[in-house]
Amino acid sequence: MPATGNNRTKTLSKIFAVANQKGGVGKTTTCVNLAASLVANKRRVLLIDLDPQGNATMGSGVDKSDLQLSSYDVLASLLPPRKAIVKTNSGFDLMPANGDLSAAEVELLEMDGRESRLRDALAQLSEEYDYIIIDCPPSLNMLTVNALCAAGGVIIPMQCEYYALEGLSALVDTITQIQQAANPALKIEGILRTMYDPRNSLTSDVSDQLNEYFGERLYRTCIPRNVRLAEAPSFGKPALEYDRNSKGAIAYLALAGEITRRHAANQKTCASRPIAEAV
Repeated sequence: MPATGNNRTKTLSKIFAVANQKGGVGKTTTCVNLAASLVANKRRVLLIDLDPQGNATMGSGVDKSDLQLSSYDVLASLLPPRKAIVKTNSGFDLMPANGDLSAAEVELLEMDGRESRLRDALAQLSEEYDYIIIDCPPSLNMLTVNALCAAGGVIIPMQCEYYALEGLSALVDTITQIQQAANPALKIEGILRTMYDPRNSLTSDVSDQLNEYFGERLYRTCIPRNVRLAEAPSFGKPALEYDRNSKGAIAYLALAGEITRRHAANQKTCASRPIAEAV
């Protein structure tokens, strides 16, 4: 919306890092399906694949073996991010990745400002998207640090099992360290229960512990175990496009709705505060 002077209105993106150093918890599935579901809610979305495995890239229908430019070029060579972004058939934009990104993990260690390379790049896109979602690798390496330094919030997908709680503790410690050292604005946006089976007593016990510790930061939406959700990546599609009536697709639509309502409520709270307090 064009405006001038003090009445200028900016549309600022919400940047979420989707992180968990434990593999197989539905992290990439969450990134791809949340991106598609936010688009279905009329939001402008960029998905950034920051995992050298390139699963989010393939799951979005883009061949990782046929990339000319990728997130590696943005991090290692300071390529303007727009040049590495491609359109997907699902309506969201994608900054893809492949095995080249593995080299960035080593190269970044010798670079100045290595923790903030992604943050600096995304500053160029702050008004172009409503949401930017970063798919992190399943480890707490320099790529994940870049994502956490660039993000305003962390979405943590996790299964309700005993060992998941141990991994969560390590990730929370890392988030706290990033807050103190490089990104004071970083917070846990939400804990997402994935592969959820309420019939399992351990699932219920762990879920109760999460609710007690994280309270409102635990998303009410749970992602169930769902065959169609598991099948969709092999077709290069989000579940919403593969089978929009599946339980998995419906759950991610519910999650997108929950996130956008939180975002709207936060904006309303900021807008109601005096300008001096809101800055």
